[in-house]
Amino acid sequence: MSIIIYSLLGFLAFILLFGIFFIVKQQSAAIVERFGRFIGVRHSGLQLKIPIVDRIAGRVSLRVQQLDVVVETKTKDDVFVKIKVSVQYKVIKDKVFDAFYKLDFPQDQITSYVFDVVRAEVPKMILDDVFEKKDDVAIAVKTELNDAMVNYGFDIIKTLVTDIDPDSQVKDSMNRINASEREKVAAQFEGDAQRILIVERAKAEAESKRLQGQGIADQRREIARGLEDSVKVLNGVNINSQEASALIVVTQHYDTLQSVGSASNSNLILMPNSPQAGSEMLNNMVASFTASNQIGEAMKKQREEDERSKNNE
Repeated sequence: MSIIIYSLLGFLAFILLFGIFFIVKQQSAAIVERFGRFIGVRHSGLQLKIPIVDRIAGRVSLRVQQLDVVVETKTKDDVFVKIKVSVQYKVIKDKVFDAFYKLDFPQDQITSYVFDVVRAEVPKMILDDVFEKKDDVAIAVKTELNDAMVNYGFDIIKTLVTDIDPDSQVKDSMNRINASEREKVAAQFEGDAQRILIVERAKAEAESKRLQGQGIADQRREIARGLEDSVKVLNGVNINSQEASALIVVTQHYDTLQSVGSASNSNLILMPNSPQAGSEMLNNMVASFTASNQIGEAMKKQREEDERSKNNE
């Protein structure tokens, strides 16, 4: 009988000892009530309470927490968009009583304020401004939440607009607009490149023509000098200028025949090859030059006579 009594007394002492001490973890607080009435807040470490009389009503985390709220609203240009707002908050250490007793569901309260602010700010903006001024929306949410939640023992650390999701058709339209703009820019650059290419090609062709003409002129100048030297040499051996010219023409005629004949892939060319061909060509050239000079002199005289007639009138 005595063993049973001692066992019961030992068990009761263990229960009382266990009920006196309790541990509060780091970055948390414990709410202690006595007969249902708040008597204090216990912070991290080993704490005491009166068994049976006192009880731990609840524990509150003092860490920074995050609540993600997705709000669907309409912009000023009648585009429905889903906005995700991330609210980072924590319980103020000196206001644990307010955070525990004043609100049953603080996250629902924060969500309601986020909905209210977002649906008040976003309808004032067009869709492009929502993307560009999302920080303004976040600041407005933080300001409104701070003013409201500080009275309930909560500190709003940061609010972030982490996602803006328009309707899928709107996103497709925006992508098409962006693609069209990029294609337009690409076409402009391509057109500029083509224009520069054409201009540079024309410049190169003009320069090539100029150099080609200069080369031909130099070639003809050197040929003329060579002919002049040849005539002087022939005149030195008692050959008159007409005979010398005929000899040069005949020589060039046969040089031409030799060049044409030595080319294996040349086309068919019919040229006179008789010994009199050079002389005939020279006579024809002299006759044509003479006729041209005569025509020029006649036209000059005709213009002079016309001028005199006008002056007399």
